[in-house]
Amino acid sequence: MASDSTVIPRESKLQLYSYFRSSCSWRVRIALNLKELKYEYKAVNLLKGEQFSPEFAKLNPLNMVPALIDGDIVISDSLAIIMYLEEKHPHHPLLPQDLHRKAIHFQAANIVCSSIQPFQNLSALNYIEQKINSDEKLVWAQYHITKGFAALEKLLKPFSGRYATGDDVFLADLFLAPQIHTAINKFKVDMTEFPLLCRLDEAYSKLPAFLAAMPDAQPDAV
Repeated sequence: MASDSTVIPRESKLQLYSYFRSSCSWRVRIALNLKELKYEYKAVNLLKGEQFSPEFAKLNPLNMVPALIDGDIVISDSLAIIMYLEEKHPHHPLLPQDLHRKAIHFQAANIVCSSIQPFQNLSALNYIEQKINSDEKLVWAQYHITKGFAALEKLLKPFSGRYATGDDVFLADLFLAPQIHTAINKFKVDMTEFPLLCRLDEAYSKLPAFLAAMPDAQPDAV
């Protein structure tokens, strides 16, 4: 596994095990950037199977990125990592004070991480290819992405502003940005029926913390 450093202004001793294209790692990178936390980037090449190494299995027995190390603390789920960072580093809060809007953010984040992302990750797509055929992978991913996007479009419509629930960036935005970008650029999803998500994608493309977290900005990008 290669290692490099991502320099962000605020002092910290964090290590992030990440793969540049991983949407789960991507959302954590956005959180770290927004909170201006410096971290060491530890690249895990999923295509080479480095997530199955004995070293990485000690960090996450599920053999998935991301994993965050903070001293002797190891956390290996993106939502858990982000919530840990939110509690420990409350500057630039990632959740609104309003309880209703806070619940909307949790709902949106869970639609992405429970109802979309698991169906498009590498292990799921490899399984579909093995059991059916390679052509079915795209159809499978597009079906689950569009189903989730339809739910997100309806959920966020009454609350959206410049971003998911107004004019401030919060939790849902961290989950939406990588998912929308991946849907468009990797899975070729027709976004015609999702104008709100398209508008959010455009807004995210102008934010420095989001741009710095993009796959092609990572040290392991190829």
